[in-house]
Amino acid sequence: MAFGKKKGFFGRLSERIGDVILARPAIDEELLDDLEEILITSDIGMETTMHIIEQLRSDIKNNYLSEPEQVKDQLKKIIARLMDKGERHQLCQETPLIILMIGINGGGKTTSIGKLAHKCRQEGKTVMLAAADTFRAAASQQLEIWGERVGVNVISHQEGADPSAVIYDAIQSAKAKGIDVLICDTAGRLQNKKNLMDELAKMNKVISREFPEALRENLLVLDATTGKNAVSQAKEFNESADISGIILTKLDGTAKGGIVITIADEFDMAVKYIGVGEGIDDLKEFDPEEFAGGIFDE
Repeated sequence: MAFGKKKGFFGRLSERIGDVILARPAIDEELLDDLEEILITSDIGMETTMHIIEQLRSDIKNNYLSEPEQVKDQLKKIIARLMDKGERHQLCQETPLIILMIGINGGGKTTSIGKLAHKCRQEGKTVMLAAADTFRAAASQQLEIWGERVGVNVISHQEGADPSAVIYDAIQSAKAKGIDVLICDTAGRLQNKKNLMDELAKMNKVISREFPEALRENLLVLDATTGKNAVSQAKEFNESADISGIILTKLDGTAKGGIVITIADEFDMAVKYIGVGEGIDDLKEFDPEEFAGGIFDE
């Protein structure tokens, strides 16, 4: 995982923390208060911020820390530990695998599907896409453009068709062709939230019935720029779809990337990939230590 030049979330948060630490000759309550304010205003939720600061206080006492620069290093370790979900950060490598891509419209879901398909192809896997977002105009066409770009087939129906019927047909085709990975787009908006969640539950039932032997990933695509709204999305979608991991998009151009720390803490969700640019190769595997290092390292 590489973040390139310091910018967005990493650059701004790093600069603010560095300025506070440089301004303090010693560790005191004012320093901790300033750090707490910085974390909260970087879209790290109140509960998670309190968790981090409490752990920091404990580490300062137990490790006899006295220099502000030591606080910076300890804060990096705390955030890395909080985000580290072990092997859950890795996308399932066994096949056949069905990936249900979930998230609201405009969050980068279709783009993430294309980039993930490309990554799987680079790993030598055969890939197929299912255009099951049949309620958004041009959603299927956008996915087909990505399919052509990546070199994979796309199963689609007409606009307004039953999304679960698309999933059904895609499964039959994938099974017949021995496809390794089937990536399914889903609707990000219906008439209301209940319709959306019911549709997701229905698609999951079709997958379980038609391809029970397939391994599963339900990936939630979240736009880092939405900040605290991403927490609400994680909560709502997880209730209906049993989310197995997060793809965080648009992390390169936002100061609100701290929301991923909150989601990892409050929902115990593993971040699998982050989007750091517009290129086809700009979907990077998530590394908690490198993420924390990106916040603090100059």
